[in-house]
Amino acid sequence: MTVGFKTLDDIGDIRGKRVLVRVDLNVPMAEGKVTDATRIERVGPTIAELADKGAKVILLAHFGRPKGEPKAEFSLEPVAKATAGVLGRAVGFAGDCVGEKAAAAVAAMQDGDVLLLENTRFHKGEEKNDPDFVKALAANGDIYVNDAFSAAHRAHASTEGLAHVLPAYAGRTMQAELEALEKGLGSPAKPVVAIVGGAKVSTKIDLLSNLVRKVDALVIGGGMANTFLAARGTEVGKSLAEHDLAQTARQIMIAAAEAGCAVILPVDGVVAREFKAGAANETVAIDAVPQDAMILDAGEKSVETINQWIDRAATLVWNGPLGAFEIEPFDRATVAAARHAAERTSEGKLISVAGGGDTVAALNHAGAADDFTYVSTAGGAFLEWMEGKPLPGVEVLKR
Repeated sequence: MTVGFKTLDDIGDIRGKRVLVRVDLNVPMAEGKVTDATRIERVGPTIAELADKGAKVILLAHFGRPKGEPKAEFSLEPVAKATAGVLGRAVGFAGDCVGEKAAAAVAAMQDGDVLLLENTRFHKGEEKNDPDFVKALAANGDIYVNDAFSAAHRAHASTEGLAHVLPAYAGRTMQAELEALEKGLGSPAKPVVAIVGGAKVSTKIDLLSNLVRKVDALVIGGGMANTFLAARGTEVGKSLAEHDLAQTARQIMIAAAEAGCAVILPVDGVVAREFKAGAANETVAIDAVPQDAMILDAGEKSVETINQWIDRAATLVWNGPLGAFEIEPFDRATVAAARHAAERTSEGKLISVAGGGDTVAALNHAGAADDFTYVSTAGGAFLEWMEGKPLPGVEVLKR
């Protein structure tokens, strides 16, 4: 059980109870069909457990950005069919999440039934966390379960407001996420190493500033590393770099030194004159980057250093690739480090927690995701957690 949070283990007898379950069904769609059911699969265990115990399971979710207006292209109806396919059980659908349509559909439910209500964001009160809209949602439930960590950084009616008016619990996916994050940065096994990559420092200033106070070593890769190298006086040629953030980068390095956190930057890089697959490339020392070239990946010596830090670590937190992993051969550093971390995890020598859109894609590309301790698909919520910010949808579930 997650310490400090109410979970399904605390819920008691729920037979015949109407359980409002906030889930993340904001899934990729093409031509009216779900193209990636990962998020549906993640919430499957919570839905199945509640239904099997005789609850009337009423699913609340958003889809896209309809901005408070009902729009056919943002309807959850096609998602209800996909959810039924994943669960292997019938999933009803109501054309609204409040009002007569929702009430009638809920009233018709039998114990163990599953019902998906229409997009909560079809109402302006959802994103405003309007008390009247919260009451309208709550009218259809006796208990509230939040299983959408990915939306927990939003204080919306269905992610935060409902927990104030109904008995509230974390679902199994939310529980697993919270337990993994606690192992990652809350009370981790030491030493802790963080790998942070990606294109820009500007999007991760809060993240880096928080991590240097919490981890023993911070590995910086991707385009972000170029900004730190340039701030240190290293010529990076035509590489992507935010030169206007040089002072910010230096401040982060100073803060790291004061906190006793080692900052690991590339010592060599794979450079090319063109940003395209199969472009002619060479590996050079990081202080020997040609003026007409750009760094597109970390070199072998850098990967060796990163892997040595992974070997020392008891806990690894990863967000962002080490290079332009989408384009071969500039995926090599990310793949090599990811596979090394996965191997250490499989051997029981490392707790590895990763998250963020590009990170998930990179780990899947490396074939390493399944061997990590936990891979979060939460995106923004995962980043805000790494930044040390309280998440409204999580805070409200505390005991």
